[in-house]
Amino acid sequence: MSDKITIALDAMGGDNAPAEICKGAHEACEKYDDIEIILTGDTERIQSCLTPHDRIHIENATEIIDPDEHPANAIRKKKDSSLRVAMEMVRRGDAQGCISAGSTGAIVAGGVLVVGRIEGIDRPALGIPVPSIEKPSFMLDVGATVRCKPENLLQFALMGSVYSRKIMGVESPEVKLLSNGTEEIKGDDTVLAARDLIEAKGNLNFGGYVEGNDVVFGKCDVIVCDGFNGNIALKLAEGIMQGLKSLLTDEVKGSLSAKAGLLLLSPVVKKLWARFNYEKYGGTPLLGVKGAVLKAHGRSKSPAIVSAISAARKFIAEDGTSQINREI
Repeated sequence: MSDKITIALDAMGGDNAPAEICKGAHEACEKYDDIEIILTGDTERIQSCLTPHDRIHIENATEIIDPDEHPANAIRKKKDSSLRVAMEMVRRGDAQGCISAGSTGAIVAGGVLVVGRIEGIDRPALGIPVPSIEKPSFMLDVGATVRCKPENLLQFALMGSVYSRKIMGVESPEVKLLSNGTEEIKGDDTVLAARDLIEAKGNLNFGGYVEGNDVVFGKCDVIVCDGFNGNIALKLAEGIMQGLKSLLTDEVKGSLSAKAGLLLLSPVVKKLWARFNYEKYGGTPLLGVKGAVLKAHGRSKSPAIVSAISAARKFIAEDGTSQINREI
């Protein structure tokens, strides 16, 4: 990559903004010499926690979108919010992509209303690499479009296949629909109709259905579902991992033998936790819009921000938006 890649980064979005966002921006610029980052937000607050770098710039924004605000209304009314300013930069071509750890709903609304949809895409989808035992799968949608038509699921399948091929490096990604069984008769009316559409399309490596209990085993490369079920599945997986960690900590507290055993198993436990740690995978791309728009986890600290920047950098370098446009 020889040309500079410019990424607008919402410095005010997320639980740990702006300090961890600024730290992640600096670490990313130290790691990659082909990126420039524009931090959007309160200049004074950003400068107070930013280590200066010649490839990090600040674009002042006087407003912040709160998580409890109505997403579309906030994007429309708060035109000088850090999120909207970042997205306007993508729309104008001043940046090739933007990242925010802020409100998911506002990011989706901004992607549609400010950046704009790719022609032929009715609804955008948030996709995320799901860590698993065998190989990571790419799941979409995980929260952008709650209620889907069969045509939406077909478009998600196409976009997920492109992302898996071009960004995750899977030569011929197998696509499956998330359902309540693997038999052809399973699924509700939307899932059944989507299956017919995907099979009729003919240019996807379609493998039928995948059940929820097989997601963690990497039984396919792309998992397609509506944003309601996808978001529940994602949050459930996160909760289970957090719960297991908490249970393990509680059980060890009152037992010397358990502490000794955990000490011996410590390298294995660390490897296991790292394998399923969301910070490793960084941003969740909003697919179907005219630019690289990524949602970082709301609790993101600097390592997750670096991962999100890395994901945006790769998506831009591989011209992911044009790839999806051509496929549709």
